[in-house]
Amino acid sequence: MSVGVRVGCGIVLSPRPIVTGGLQIRMRYRLIIGVVTLLAVVAASTARAEVKLAYVDIQRALNDCRNGKAAKSEFRGRLERVQTQLESEQSEVQRLKDELEKKGPLMQPDQRQNLEQQYTRKLRDFQDDYKSTRETLQQKDNEITGAIVRDLATIVRQIGEKNGYTMVMEKGNLLWATPATDITDEVIRGYDATNAKAGTLGGEVAAGGGSEFGSGPRSRASAPPPASSAPPPSDEGGSHSTISK
Repeated sequence: MSVGVRVGCGIVLSPRPIVTGGLQIRMRYRLIIGVVTLLAVVAASTARAEVKLAYVDIQRALNDCRNGKAAKSEFRGRLERVQTQLESEQSEVQRLKDELEKKGPLMQPDQRQNLEQQYTRKLRDFQDDYKSTRETLQQKDNEITGAIVRDLATIVRQIGEKNGYTMVMEKGNLLWATPATDITDEVIRGYDATNAKAGTLGGEVAAGGGSEFGSGPRSRASAPPPASSAPPPSDEGGSHSTISK
């Protein structure tokens, strides 16, 4: 019996949720605000000096940097172990359910009651394990994503200051930009060159000023859905970076 996994880190193990309704409106509103802000910055900067802009594909940087690849590999291994465990539990729950449906009517009342109690207990344990596992995966995803994104923000700030950029934006917030302004590869090379452990550069962002990027709705790493229960709520979607994408 196969249990689908809805997580990935660059690991895209399930299709992204469809963004609909109010979320589309909120995303459109955020995009309009971003464009207006950019135009204001460009207009103000033009009066004083040359405007120099660049952008970073932060999700690709997460996927391709050395620390991101290591985190993805570790995360995938964790997911596979979780999936194996939950598939085994789900199979046992399904076996008891089938036995109850097929043999229950022929059993003595006390035998049937014992089997029903066993099934109920196994199903509850499985659902509890699923919930606990999902929360653990989500927390791990949030922690490692945040650590690496803060490191990347430090590298972006350093590159921006060195090369005199007026602004470095995140690709997910852009309608269009010429590929020549993409500095993602430079950011990845700069980060890897530090040989820093994930999360050890992030403190420099606050000290150096500027705004942090890569933020957005908290990512959710989802374990396989439990049997005979309602599916867990999905992400709202939207543009955000996560090591589990």
